[in-house]
Amino acid sequence: MDWERRLRARLAARSAPKKSEQELKDEEMELFTKYYMEWKGGKKSDNMSYANIPRFYYRLPAEDEVLLQKLREESRAVFLQRKSRELLDNEELQNLWFLLDKHQTSPMIGEEAMINYENFLKVGEKAGPKCKQFFTAKIFAKLLHNDPYGRISIMQFFNYVMRKVWLHQTRIGLSLYDVAGQGYLRESDLENYILELIPTLPQLDGLEKSFYSFYVCTAVRKFFFFLDPLRTGKIKIQDILACSFLDDLLELRDEELSKESQETNWFSAPSALRVYGQYLNLDKDHNGMLSKEELSRYGTGTLTNIFLDRVFQECLTYDGEMDYKTYLDFVLALENRKEPAALQYIFKLLDIENKGHLNVFSLNYFFRAIQEQMKIHGQEPVSFQDVKDEIFDMVKPKDPYKISLQDLINSSQGDTVTSILIDLNGFWTYENREVLVASDNDSTADADDT
Repeated sequence: MDWERRLRARLAARSAPKKSEQELKDEEMELFTKYYMEWKGGKKSDNMSYANIPRFYYRLPAEDEVLLQKLREESRAVFLQRKSRELLDNEELQNLWFLLDKHQTSPMIGEEAMINYENFLKVGEKAGPKCKQFFTAKIFAKLLHNDPYGRISIMQFFNYVMRKVWLHQTRIGLSLYDVAGQGYLRESDLENYILELIPTLPQLDGLEKSFYSFYVCTAVRKFFFFLDPLRTGKIKIQDILACSFLDDLLELRDEELSKESQETNWFSAPSALRVYGQYLNLDKDHNGMLSKEELSRYGTGTLTNIFLDRVFQECLTYDGEMDYKTYLDFVLALENRKEPAALQYIFKLLDIENKGHLNVFSLNYFFRAIQEQMKIHGQEPVSFQDVKDEIFDMVKPKDPYKISLQDLINSSQGDTVTSILIDLNGFWTYENREVLVASDNDSTADADDT
Protein backbone atom coordinates (compact mmCIF):
# COMPACT_ATOMS: atom_id res chain seq x y z
CA MET A 1 0.00 0.00 0.00
CA ASP A 2 1.04 3.62 -0.59
CA TRP A 3 0.96 4.55 3.12
CA GLU A 4 3.25 1.62 3.93
CA ARG A 5 5.88 2.86 1.40
CA ARG A 6 5.74 6.36 2.81
CA LEU A 7 6.18 5.12 6.36
CA ARG A 8 9.23 3.09 5.40
CA ALA A 9 10.75 6.15 3.61
CA ARG A 10 10.10 8.28 6.72
CA LEU A 11 11.82 5.78 8.99
CA ALA A 12 14.76 5.49 6.59
CA ALA A 13 15.17 9.30 6.54
CA ARG A 14 15.25 9.39 10.36
CA SER A 15 17.92 6.73 10.57
CA ALA A 16 20.13 8.49 7.89
CA PRO A 17 23.13 10.54 9.26
CA LYS A 18 22.35 14.25 9.87
CA LYS A 19 23.96 16.78 7.51
CA SER A 20 26.38 19.30 9.01
CA GLU A 21 25.64 23.03 8.97
CA GLN A 22 28.29 23.59 6.29
CA GLU A 23 26.82 20.85 4.08
CA LEU A 24 23.38 22.42 4.38
CA LYS A 25 24.80 25.82 3.40
CA ASP A 26 26.62 24.29 0.41
CA GLU A 27 23.45 22.54 -0.69
CA GLU A 28 21.47 25.76 -0.34
CA MET A 29 24.04 27.70 -2.43
CA GLU A 30 24.06 24.95 -5.06
CA LEU A 31 20.28 25.06 -5.40
CA PHE A 32 20.26 28.87 -5.48
CA THR A 33 22.92 28.93 -8.22
CA LYS A 34 21.05 26.28 -10.22
CA TYR A 35 17.69 28.08 -10.10
CA TYR A 36 19.25 31.52 -10.66
CA MET A 37 21.12 30.35 -13.78
CA GLU A 38 17.95 28.74 -15.10
CA TRP A 39 16.03 32.01 -14.55
CA LYS A 40 18.82 34.11 -16.08
CA GLY A 41 19.17 31.84 -19.11
CA GLY A 42 15.44 31.92 -19.67
CA LYS A 43 15.48 35.72 -20.34
CA LYS A 44 17.05 36.98 -23.52
CA SER A 45 18.63 40.42 -23.51
CA ASP A 46 18.83 42.65 -26.56
CA ASN A 47 22.11 44.16 -25.33
CA MET A 48 24.85 41.66 -24.44
CA SER A 49 27.55 44.31 -23.87
CA TYR A 50 27.57 43.53 -20.13
CA ALA A 51 29.21 40.19 -20.93
CA ASN A 52 32.26 42.01 -22.35
CA ILE A 53 32.85 44.65 -19.63
CA PRO A 54 36.60 44.64 -18.92
CA ARG A 55 37.94 44.43 -15.40
CA PHE A 56 38.44 47.95 -14.05
CA TYR A 57 39.34 47.41 -10.39
CA TYR A 58 42.55 45.86 -9.15
CA ARG A 59 43.02 45.92 -5.40
CA LEU A 60 46.39 46.98 -3.99
CA PRO A 61 48.49 44.20 -2.48
CA ALA A 62 48.29 43.91 1.30
CA GLU A 63 51.39 44.51 3.43
CA ASP A 64 51.92 40.76 3.98
CA GLU A 65 51.68 39.99 0.23
CA VAL A 66 55.37 40.59 -0.39
CA LEU A 67 55.53 38.84 -3.77
CA LEU A 68 52.60 40.84 -5.19
CA GLN A 69 54.14 44.07 -3.90
CA LYS A 70 57.48 43.28 -5.54
CA LEU A 71 55.71 42.40 -8.79
CA ARG A 72 53.80 45.70 -8.70
CA GLU A 73 56.97 47.72 -8.02
CA GLU A 74 58.88 45.97 -10.81
CA SER A 75 56.06 46.42 -13.35
CA ARG A 76 55.80 50.15 -12.46
CA ALA A 77 59.56 50.57 -12.86
CA VAL A 78 59.44 48.90 -16.31
CA PHE A 79 56.47 51.09 -17.30
CA LEU A 80 58.28 54.29 -16.25
CA GLN A 81 61.44 53.22 -18.10
CA ARG A 82 59.39 52.69 -21.24
CA LYS A 83 57.81 56.13 -20.86
CA SER A 84 61.25 57.64 -20.33
CA ARG A 85 62.54 56.11 -23.58
CA GLU A 86 59.63 57.74 -25.44
CA LEU A 87 60.95 61.22 -24.55
CA LEU A 88 63.28 63.25 -26.76
CA ASP A 89 66.94 63.06 -25.71
CA ASN A 90 69.51 65.86 -26.17
CA GLU A 91 70.63 64.61 -29.59
CA GLU A 92 67.06 64.47 -30.87
CA LEU A 93 66.35 67.96 -29.52
CA GLN A 94 69.44 69.31 -31.30
CA ASN A 95 68.28 67.65 -34.53
CA LEU A 96 64.83 69.22 -34.11
CA TRP A 97 66.38 72.66 -33.68
CA PHE A 98 68.52 72.13 -36.80
CA LEU A 99 65.43 71.18 -38.86
CA LEU A 100 63.41 74.14 -37.59
CA ASP A 101 66.24 76.54 -38.38
CA LYS A 102 66.66 75.03 -41.83
CA HIS A 103 62.94 75.46 -42.66
CA GLN A 104 62.44 78.98 -41.29
CA THR A 105 60.18 81.25 -43.33
CA SER A 106 61.26 84.76 -44.37
CA PRO A 107 61.09 87.54 -43.42
CA MET A 108 62.46 87.49 -39.87
CA ILE A 109 60.95 89.72 -37.17
CA GLY A 110 63.99 91.50 -35.80
CA GLU A 111 66.30 88.61 -34.88
CA GLU A 112 63.46 86.14 -34.34
CA ALA A 113 63.16 83.31 -36.89
CA MET A 114 59.61 82.35 -37.94
CA ILE A 115 58.03 79.31 -39.62
CA ASN A 116 54.75 78.92 -41.52
CA TYR A 117 52.33 75.99 -41.27
CA GLU A 118 53.49 74.32 -44.48
CA ASN A 119 57.14 74.17 -43.37
CA PHE A 120 56.00 73.29 -39.87
CA LEU A 121 54.40 70.10 -41.24
CA LYS A 122 57.51 69.31 -43.30
CA VAL A 123 59.68 69.47 -40.18
CA GLY A 124 57.17 67.21 -38.41
CA GLU A 125 57.57 64.56 -41.12
CA LYS A 126 61.38 64.66 -40.93
CA ALA A 127 61.78 64.95 -37.16
CA GLY A 128 60.79 61.35 -36.40
CA PRO A 129 57.94 59.55 -34.60
CA LYS A 130 58.81 60.91 -31.14
CA CYS A 131 58.15 64.48 -32.33
CA LYS A 132 54.88 63.71 -34.09
CA GLN A 133 52.77 64.73 -31.04
CA PHE A 134 54.13 68.31 -31.21
CA PHE A 135 53.36 68.96 -34.88
CA THR A 136 49.60 69.42 -34.74
CA ALA A 137 47.32 72.20 -35.97
CA LYS A 138 46.18 72.77 -32.37
CA ILE A 139 49.70 73.52 -31.10
CA PHE A 140 50.47 75.72 -34.12
CA ALA A 141 47.28 77.73 -33.51
CA LYS A 142 48.09 78.02 -29.80
CA LEU A 143 51.44 79.67 -30.60
CA LEU A 144 50.11 81.91 -33.39
CA HIS A 145 50.22 85.60 -32.33
CA ASN A 146 49.14 88.30 -34.82
CA ASP A 147 51.82 87.55 -37.42
CA PRO A 148 50.73 89.10 -40.76
CA TYR A 149 52.08 86.04 -42.64
CA GLY A 150 50.41 83.47 -40.35
CA ARG A 151 53.68 82.17 -38.87
CA ILE A 152 54.86 81.21 -35.40
CA SER A 153 58.17 81.88 -33.66
CA ILE A 154 60.62 78.99 -33.94
CA MET A 155 62.08 79.84 -30.52
CA GLN A 156 58.66 79.85 -28.86
CA PHE A 157 57.80 76.49 -30.40
CA PHE A 158 61.14 74.97 -29.39
CA ASN A 159 60.73 76.29 -25.82
CA TYR A 160 57.24 74.75 -25.78
CA VAL A 161 58.68 71.35 -26.76
CA MET A 162 61.48 71.69 -24.18
CA ARG A 163 58.96 72.53 -21.47
CA LYS A 164 56.78 69.55 -22.33
CA VAL A 165 59.76 67.18 -22.32
CA TRP A 166 60.91 68.61 -18.98
CA LEU A 167 57.45 68.16 -17.46
CA HIS A 168 57.29 64.53 -18.57
CA GLN A 169 60.82 63.86 -17.29
CA THR A 170 59.94 65.40 -13.94
CA ARG A 171 56.65 63.50 -13.79
CA ILE A 172 58.54 60.24 -14.31
CA GLY A 173 61.18 61.26 -11.75
CA LEU A 174 58.52 62.04 -9.12
CA SER A 175 56.58 58.87 -9.93
CA LEU A 176 59.62 56.80 -8.96
CA TYR A 177 59.05 58.02 -5.39
CA ASP A 178 55.31 57.30 -5.47
CA VAL A 179 55.44 54.16 -3.33
CA ALA A 180 51.68 53.56 -3.45
CA GLY A 181 51.58 54.08 -7.22
CA GLN A 182 48.40 56.16 -6.91
CA GLY A 183 49.63 59.45 -8.41
CA TYR A 184 50.43 61.27 -5.18
CA LEU A 185 53.39 61.70 -2.83
CA ARG A 186 53.31 61.38 0.92
CA GLU A 187 55.50 63.59 3.09
CA SER A 188 58.17 60.91 3.42
CA ASP A 189 58.17 60.34 -0.38
CA LEU A 190 58.77 64.03 -1.11
CA GLU A 191 61.45 64.18 1.60
CA ASN A 192 63.33 61.33 -0.13
CA TYR A 193 63.00 63.07 -3.51
CA ILE A 194 64.41 66.39 -2.25
CA LEU A 195 67.16 64.70 -0.20
CA GLU A 196 68.43 62.88 -3.29
CA LEU A 197 68.05 66.09 -5.34
CA ILE A 198 70.36 68.17 -3.09
CA PRO A 199 73.69 66.95 -4.62
CA THR A 200 72.47 68.00 -8.10
CA LEU A 201 71.85 71.63 -7.03
CA PRO A 202 75.10 73.66 -7.12
CA GLN A 203 73.56 76.49 -5.07
CA LEU A 204 73.27 74.08 -2.11
CA ASP A 205 76.90 72.91 -2.23
CA GLY A 206 77.76 74.98 0.83
CA LEU A 207 75.21 73.27 3.09
CA GLU A 208 76.59 71.09 5.86
CA LYS A 209 75.31 67.50 5.75
CA SER A 210 74.16 67.90 9.35
CA PHE A 211 71.72 70.58 8.11
CA TYR A 212 70.24 68.40 5.33
CA SER A 213 67.35 67.11 7.47
CA PHE A 214 66.35 70.66 8.46
CA TYR A 215 66.66 71.86 4.86
CA VAL A 216 64.48 69.00 3.59
CA CYS A 217 61.87 69.73 6.27
CA THR A 218 61.89 73.44 5.35
CA ALA A 219 61.46 72.68 1.63
CA VAL A 220 58.78 70.02 2.03
CA ARG A 221 56.65 72.19 4.32
CA LYS A 222 56.12 74.76 1.57
CA PHE A 223 54.76 72.10 -0.78
CA PHE A 224 52.40 70.67 1.83
CA PHE A 225 51.29 74.00 3.30
CA PHE A 226 50.07 75.30 -0.06
CA LEU A 227 49.15 72.09 -1.92
CA ASP A 228 47.53 70.11 0.91
CA PRO A 229 45.05 72.58 2.47
CA LEU A 230 42.92 69.78 3.94
CA ARG A 231 46.01 68.28 5.63
CA THR A 232 45.54 64.79 4.17
CA GLY A 233 49.27 64.08 4.33
CA LYS A 234 49.62 63.61 0.57
CA ILE A 235 49.70 65.79 -2.55
CA LYS A 236 49.03 64.97 -6.19
CA ILE A 237 52.02 64.80 -8.51
CA GLN A 238 49.94 66.81 -11.02
CA ASP A 239 49.60 69.63 -8.46
CA ILE A 240 53.36 69.64 -7.85
CA LEU A 241 53.98 69.98 -11.59
CA ALA A 242 51.32 72.68 -12.02
CA CYS A 243 52.66 75.01 -9.31
CA SER A 244 55.85 77.07 -9.51
CA PHE A 245 57.55 75.57 -6.44
CA LEU A 246 59.42 72.90 -8.39
CA ASP A 247 60.69 75.57 -10.80
CA ASP A 248 61.96 77.58 -7.82
CA LEU A 249 63.68 74.50 -6.39
CA LEU A 250 65.32 73.50 -9.69
CA GLU A 251 66.37 77.12 -10.26
CA LEU A 252 69.13 76.31 -7.77
CA ARG A 253 70.88 74.37 -10.56
CA ASP A 254 71.96 77.75 -11.95
CA GLU A 255 75.50 78.35 -10.68
CA GLU A 256 75.23 82.08 -11.47
CA LEU A 257 71.93 82.70 -9.66
CA SER A 258 71.90 86.30 -8.38
CA LYS A 259 71.92 87.14 -4.68
CA GLU A 260 68.53 88.88 -5.00
CA SER A 261 66.97 85.76 -6.56
CA GLN A 262 68.36 83.61 -3.76
CA GLU A 263 66.95 85.88 -1.07
CA THR A 264 63.43 85.69 -2.55
CA ASN A 265 63.60 81.93 -3.20
CA TRP A 266 62.27 79.93 -0.21
CA PHE A 267 64.35 76.91 -1.26
CA SER A 268 67.73 78.67 -1.45
CA ALA A 269 70.40 78.03 1.18
CA PRO A 270 70.33 81.65 2.51
CA SER A 271 66.54 81.51 2.90
CA ALA A 272 66.55 78.12 4.68
CA LEU A 273 69.37 79.23 6.99
CA ARG A 274 67.51 82.48 7.73
CA VAL A 275 64.32 80.68 8.76
CA TYR A 276 66.16 78.08 10.85
CA GLY A 277 68.37 80.78 12.38
CA GLN A 278 65.28 82.74 13.46
CA TYR A 279 63.90 79.60 15.08
CA LEU A 280 67.12 79.04 17.04
CA ASN A 281 67.21 82.71 18.13
CA LEU A 282 63.65 82.47 19.45
CA ASP A 283 64.44 79.27 21.35
CA LYS A 284 65.95 80.92 24.44
CA ASP A 285 65.96 77.81 26.65
CA HIS A 286 67.57 75.72 23.83
CA ASN A 287 65.17 72.79 24.22
CA GLY A 288 64.44 72.65 20.47
CA MET A 289 60.84 73.85 20.96
CA LEU A 290 59.13 77.24 21.19
CA SER A 291 56.85 78.32 24.00
CA LYS A 292 54.22 81.04 23.59
CA GLU A 293 56.51 83.52 25.31
CA GLU A 294 59.39 82.67 22.96
CA LEU A 295 57.18 82.90 19.86
CA SER A 296 55.90 86.33 20.98
CA ARG A 297 59.29 87.79 19.92
CA TYR A 298 58.73 86.68 16.29
CA GLY A 299 59.25 89.39 13.68
CA THR A 300 58.83 92.84 15.21
CA GLY A 301 57.49 91.32 18.44
CA THR A 302 54.11 93.04 18.01
CA LEU A 303 51.78 90.05 17.53
CA THR A 304 48.98 90.20 20.11
CA ASN A 305 48.77 87.75 23.01
CA ILE A 306 45.22 86.78 22.06
CA PHE A 307 46.35 85.77 18.57
CA LEU A 308 49.29 83.78 19.99
CA ASP A 309 46.88 82.03 22.40
CA ARG A 310 44.82 80.94 19.39
CA VAL A 311 47.95 79.68 17.61
CA PHE A 312 48.76 77.38 20.52
CA GLN A 313 45.11 76.31 20.87
CA GLU A 314 44.64 75.32 17.23
CA CYS A 315 48.09 74.19 16.04
CA LEU A 316 49.86 70.95 16.88
CA THR A 317 51.99 71.36 20.00
CA TYR A 318 53.90 69.08 22.36
CA ASP A 319 53.32 69.82 26.06
CA GLY A 320 52.27 73.33 25.07
CA GLU A 321 55.34 74.00 22.90
CA MET A 322 55.76 74.28 19.14
CA ASP A 323 58.21 72.22 17.07
CA TYR A 324 60.06 73.33 13.93
CA LYS A 325 57.52 71.87 11.50
CA THR A 326 54.61 73.72 13.11
CA TYR A 327 56.74 76.87 13.21
CA LEU A 328 57.32 76.60 9.45
CA ASP A 329 53.55 76.58 8.83
CA PHE A 330 53.27 79.66 11.04
CA VAL A 331 56.04 81.48 9.11
CA LEU A 332 54.62 80.52 5.70
CA ALA A 333 51.20 81.85 6.73
CA LEU A 334 52.48 85.19 8.03
CA GLU A 335 54.94 85.76 5.16
CA ASN A 336 52.35 85.00 2.46
CA ARG A 337 49.19 86.67 3.80
CA LYS A 338 47.87 87.40 0.31
CA GLU A 339 47.72 83.68 -0.58
CA PRO A 340 44.46 81.71 -0.06
CA ALA A 341 46.23 78.93 1.89
CA ALA A 342 47.77 81.47 4.29
CA LEU A 343 44.43 83.26 4.73
CA GLN A 344 42.79 79.91 5.44
CA TYR A 345 45.38 79.26 8.19
CA ILE A 346 44.86 82.68 9.83
CA PHE A 347 41.06 82.63 9.32
CA LYS A 348 40.83 79.39 11.31
CA LEU A 349 42.59 81.14 14.20
CA LEU A 350 40.33 84.20 13.98
CA ASP A 351 37.16 82.09 13.83
CA ILE A 352 36.99 81.57 17.60
CA GLU A 353 33.42 80.21 17.49
CA ASN A 354 34.15 77.75 14.64
CA LYS A 355 31.16 79.05 12.69
CA GLY A 356 32.94 79.48 9.36
CA HIS A 357 32.65 83.27 9.45
CA LEU A 358 33.83 86.33 11.37
CA ASN A 359 31.18 88.49 12.99
CA VAL A 360 31.42 91.76 14.94
CA PHE A 361 32.11 89.83 18.16
CA SER A 362 35.13 88.05 16.60
CA LEU A 363 36.57 91.27 15.20
CA ASN A 364 36.13 93.07 18.52
CA TYR A 365 37.66 90.15 20.44
CA PHE A 366 40.93 90.45 18.50
CA PHE A 367 41.00 94.23 18.10
CA ARG A 368 40.73 94.80 21.87
CA ALA A 369 44.24 93.33 22.16
CA ILE A 370 45.47 95.91 19.61
CA GLN A 371 43.85 98.69 21.67
CA GLU A 372 45.54 97.40 24.84
CA GLN A 373 48.95 97.35 23.11
CA MET A 374 48.37 100.92 21.92
CA LYS A 375 47.77 102.02 25.51
CA ILE A 376 50.97 100.26 26.65
CA HIS A 377 52.93 102.19 24.00
CA GLY A 378 51.34 105.49 25.05
CA GLN A 379 49.13 105.81 21.97
CA GLU A 380 45.49 106.88 21.91
CA PRO A 381 43.36 103.75 21.18
CA VAL A 382 41.37 103.88 17.97
CA SER A 383 37.61 103.33 18.13
CA PHE A 384 36.59 99.76 17.25
CA GLN A 385 33.46 100.99 15.46
CA ASP A 386 35.60 102.96 13.00
CA VAL A 387 37.90 99.97 12.35
CA LYS A 388 34.93 97.58 12.00
CA ASP A 389 33.30 99.85 9.39
CA GLU A 390 36.58 100.11 7.46
CA ILE A 391 37.04 96.32 7.47
CA PHE A 392 33.52 95.70 6.16
CA ASP A 393 34.00 98.42 3.53
CA MET A 394 37.24 96.81 2.37
CA VAL A 395 35.91 93.25 2.23
CA LYS A 396 32.37 93.96 1.00
CA PRO A 397 31.05 90.56 2.18
CA LYS A 398 27.95 88.96 0.66
CA ASP A 399 26.33 89.01 4.08
CA PRO A 400 26.64 92.53 5.57
CA TYR A 401 26.90 91.13 9.12
CA LYS A 402 29.61 88.49 8.73
CA ILE A 403 32.78 87.79 6.73
CA SER A 404 33.56 84.37 5.27
CA LEU A 405 36.95 83.08 4.16
CA GLN A 406 35.86 83.34 0.53
CA ASP A 407 34.86 86.98 1.11
CA LEU A 408 38.39 87.70 2.38
CA ILE A 409 40.00 85.97 -0.60
CA ASN A 410 37.71 87.65 -3.16
CA SER A 411 38.32 91.11 -1.70
CA SER A 412 42.12 90.95 -2.22
CA GLN A 413 42.32 92.76 1.13
CA GLY A 414 42.80 89.67 3.31
CA ASP A 415 46.41 90.53 4.17
CA THR A 416 45.46 94.04 5.33
CA VAL A 417 42.46 92.86 7.37
CA THR A 418 44.39 90.10 9.15
CA SER A 419 47.31 92.45 9.87
CA ILE A 420 44.93 94.97 11.47
CA LEU A 421 43.55 92.30 13.81
CA ILE A 422 46.66 90.37 14.90
CA ASP A 423 49.69 92.67 14.69
CA LEU A 424 50.15 96.14 16.22
CA ASN A 425 52.83 96.95 13.67
CA GLY A 426 50.49 95.88 10.86
CA PHE A 427 47.70 98.05 12.24
CA TRP A 428 50.05 101.02 12.68
CA THR A 429 51.23 100.65 9.06
CA TYR A 430 47.63 100.63 7.85
CA GLU A 431 46.60 103.55 10.07
CA ASN A 432 49.54 105.69 8.89
CA ARG A 433 49.52 104.57 5.24
CA GLU A 434 48.95 108.09 3.91
CA VAL A 435 51.86 109.51 5.94
CA LEU A 436 54.11 106.65 4.80
CA VAL A 437 53.18 107.20 1.13
CA ALA A 438 53.89 110.94 1.48
CA SER A 439 57.28 110.32 3.09
CA ASP A 440 58.15 107.82 0.34
CA ASN A 441 57.27 110.44 -2.29
CA ASP A 442 59.43 113.04 -0.50
CA SER A 443 62.35 110.62 -0.39
CA THR A 444 61.98 109.93 -4.11
CA ALA A 445 61.87 113.65 -4.88
CA ASP A 446 65.01 114.29 -2.79
CA ALA A 447 66.80 111.47 -4.61
CA ASP A 448 65.81 112.96 -7.99
CA ASP A 449 67.12 116.41 -6.96
CA THR A 450 70.50 115.02 -6.01
